[in-house]
Parts: sequence; structure tokens; C-alpha cells
Amino acid sequence: MKLIYKDKEIKLIECRTFFSRFKGFMFKKNINYALLFNKCNSIHTFFMKENIDVILCNNDNIILYYYKNLSKNKIIWPKKNVKKVYELPVGYFDFKINDKVKVEDIN
Repeated sequence: MKLIYKDKEIKLIECRTFFSRFKGFMFKKNINYALLFNKCNSIHTFFMKENIDVILCNNDNIILYYYKNLSKNKIIWPKKNVKKVYELPVGYFDFKINDKVKVEDIN
């Protein structure tokens, strides 16, 4: 899959299993792809090696919240109307609240 915003795209991996959702980017260095957490409205950055950008979206992929350069040991508490969370490398996109992101399969 890939995440598309305006004229840029990045490889996107959906975290579906308990372990992949729990681990996310923990202990990861040199992040060069994005993660998707469906049916999720909060995250933590415990045990992270790098800062990340995080967007929280509704079911239509409209950006409701944007956290730039989120450092380790932080918690984003549950947010109303959020259904999807995307974690990305810092500064890859310059998101705007209420914009829409697109997800495409790579087939």
C-alpha cells in the first residue's frame, strides 16, 4: 500500500496483528515508510528511537489532528471521531488539518 498526500507518496504498512500494533516503530531507526493503525484513536511513543509525525483521521481519511516531530515517551490520548492513526517519518509531508489523505494498494 502507499499513502498519498498532494503530490507525494510513501510506502504504507497496515498494522493488523496484536504484535504489529503493539510494536509499531518501537526500537526502529532510519524510518522510511508509514504505518497505519485502523480502528485506533490513541498512541504512545515509548521505546522509540526516533521522533515521528502522526496524523489522526476519521473514516474518510480527513486529518483531524497532526502531531509534528513527536518525541519518545509521549502519549496521544484518545480523540473523539478518530478512526485511523498514521505514523510517519518526521517532515516527509506537511499536513494541514481538514485535508484528506489517500491510500492505494500497490498491485
